[in-house]
Amino acid sequence: MPRWQRFEAWGPGEVASLLEAILQGLPVGATLTLDVGDQELFKSRTLASIEDGGQRCTEHLLDGQQRVTALWRSLHDLYEDRTYLLWFDDDEERGEGHYLPRVYGQARWMRNGQRYPLWVDRPRDCFQREYYPVRLLRPEEDGESDLRAWCSQVAQSDPAKTLSIEDDLRPLRTRLIHHNLPYLALGVETRKETALRVFIKMNTSAVQLTAFDIIVAELEAETGQSLHQLQQDLEREVPTIGSYIRPADLILRAGAMRQDRAPTQASFHRLDLSSMAATWSGLVAGCQWAVRFIESEGILDSDRLPTVAVLPVLVALHDVLPPSTDALGRAERLIRSYLWRSFFTRRYEYAAATRALQDLRGLREAIRGGADDCEAPIFDDSEDGFPLATLEELKGAGWPKNRDILARAILALSLKRGARDFADNRAVSRQHIRQREYHHLFPSHLLEEDGGLGRAERFRALNCALITWNTNRKISAKEPIRYLRERAERAVLGEEEVKQRLESHLVPFNELAVGGYQSIPDPEIRQRKVRSDYDRFLTCRAEMMKTVMVRLCDGDTWPH
Repeated sequence: MPRWQRFEAWGPGEVASLLEAILQGLPVGATLTLDVGDQELFKSRTLASIEDGGQRCTEHLLDGQQRVTALWRSLHDLYEDRTYLLWFDDDEERGEGHYLPRVYGQARWMRNGQRYPLWVDRPRDCFQREYYPVRLLRPEEDGESDLRAWCSQVAQSDPAKTLSIEDDLRPLRTRLIHHNLPYLALGVETRKETALRVFIKMNTSAVQLTAFDIIVAELEAETGQSLHQLQQDLEREVPTIGSYIRPADLILRAGAMRQDRAPTQASFHRLDLSSMAATWSGLVAGCQWAVRFIESEGILDSDRLPTVAVLPVLVALHDVLPPSTDALGRAERLIRSYLWRSFFTRRYEYAAATRALQDLRGLREAIRGGADDCEAPIFDDSEDGFPLATLEELKGAGWPKNRDILARAILALSLKRGARDFADNRAVSRQHIRQREYHHLFPSHLLEEDGGLGRAERFRALNCALITWNTNRKISAKEPIRYLRERAERAVLGEEEVKQRLESHLVPFNELAVGGYQSIPDPEIRQRKVRSDYDRFLTCRAEMMKTVMVRLCDGDTWPH
């Protein structure tokens, strides 16, 4: 692909959604290619996880990188931090006896040369959890042999049982093999300017008829009211709603959940539109309360929101909030626990719409009954349920700029603490959050050059802080604290002030105040020290985060 293409940006939720769409026989969009003649129009690079074999380039992928990369890496288990697993969910629309293939990205991490959790790579353990590795569906010939070998291990070489398991998976493998991935091909005679113009148009001018567009027409036909006008009223009453989600999307999702339906495309077309129009003021009030609540938890925009699945749940819960102060306090404590559990468990990494409805039902029942406890599935923190993230999972979480729930949850935790800017000492706020940058606390250059660490290890959520800078400076292989000081607007901060500003991000000072790397002449010894200091820092920050995480997931406002 051309080097001007952005790097891989999809998170596990998007990869899983793509695989689910294909396995359910749904379209996933078209790609754009450019035939290459004797000379490439653009300097190129290969997709992530694909080595350059030295062959002559005959084709450029102009558009569709995320989809093609996600397919290649997931089907060949090439993600360092995820393994994608298939499972079967009840199809609520079609009823009993019908199932939908679902995909879940299981977090992975390395410890002492071993890839964890171990059960993912053990066929019988995986099968007992009702999961199947997505790699078994890959189209190549070795995918077929891999499928047979995996099923045979599960069945302990029992031919009949092996065949039974294969029969569950082979139709999906066939569906994937024959899935139609359409593409638009530009011929070898295409000029560079034309190729760029087509790429830009495909990325900025696609106009699709959405569920919202269709329901606009249906509502006006049925009630005589304009949904566009109602949407404008909502945006006027709750002007910050667009910071988190497209108002049209929230209207449909919250509308479905207020009618006890999962927020899915199928549900949107079954909405009672007359009821929706008649109770519009309740939806607006729910949106106002939901925004206030999520703001109070330190989450200020969509880029910092770990999962959008919680928003329609919060809107719908407003309908059952009690009027009395004490009862309302208990309800909000329960909702706070729900919110942070949705961030720090794998509950919403897949099948989020169905699961959000299940949790809403449990929360409604608990709030109406005045209970402090809730039977919603998200509160099942057993090993077979949805336990909170472990220290290793916290350490392994990726870069929060990507759409990764746990990575963004870690960032959200630091923002809730106040996250005072290292340069100007201002606490994080909506007014200037867009001015802040995702910054490596241990400089990426140091970790790469002296530590020999790859991108996945350098770009960890625990190595990230959201802070502003005055200017870009030469990084070199500087110690973390020295680098922080030099990039701040005022480099005269005393040690105690530095500690306080870092503490507001839940960043341990002592583990960051390390260095002396350039005075170590031996590269191997220097590398070991960088890696050791970095791991100690990640471990310490993970422990700090976990302490706060547990308290917030119990409903506390902020543990001091």
